Amino acid sequence: MIDKLCSFLTNKIRKEMPEIDDERAEVIMYGLQLIIGEIPKIFITLAISYILGVFKLTLITLLILMPYRTFSGGFHLKTHIGCIVSTTVYYCGVALLGKYIILEQTIKYILAIVIWIFGMIMIKLYAPADTENVPILRKSERKQKKILSYITLSIGLIIAVIINNQQISNILLFGNLVQTIMITRLAYKITGSKYGYEVYQNASAN
Repeated sequence: MIDKLCSFLTNKIRKEMPEIDDERAEVIMYGLQLIIGEIPKIFITLAISYILGVFKLTLITLLILMPYRTFSGGFHLKTHIGCIVSTTVYYCGVALLGKYIILEQTIKYILAIVIWIFGMIMIKLYAPADTENVPILRKSERKQKKILSYITLSIGLIIAVIINNQQISNILLFGNLVQTIMITRLAYKITGSKYGYEVYQNASAN
């Protein structure tokens, strides 16, 4: 259903803009799939979180981790079902960790430092982690998103350390850790994803 709707919209766009070639149309199609596909994913995730008793924490997780996820990127699974499952596991899983895990203050400090160091290295190597269908090719855009990834991760971890709310602190720690893992080459290899800019660079070189 989502694919048919996106295909219809893409064809309408191409009729209005005949200069769009097949390659660009694929990018537009994928972008529409991401945008339209996010709506049911969010509702399904929140519905499951309600059943699990972490609706409020899942909503908080979604909102406070969105900036870092937006700027740093990450892999995308190839099917809608796979995307729904991974999104639900990520947000509900982090919310559950936030609810049930109790960390001593010293452990929290150490964990925040370790996540920050790991995050800085992974952002330097991989962020913004784009995809084959929606590559980020402009150097200025890549530089901007990389800088914003550094900033949003650092701010999130600082808040995690100083905030008095244990649950939100845990969400920021574990959520940022998992999100950082999602931009790594290992995560891309496991999920069969490819970094978009590398694919286009190799194509240009050939």
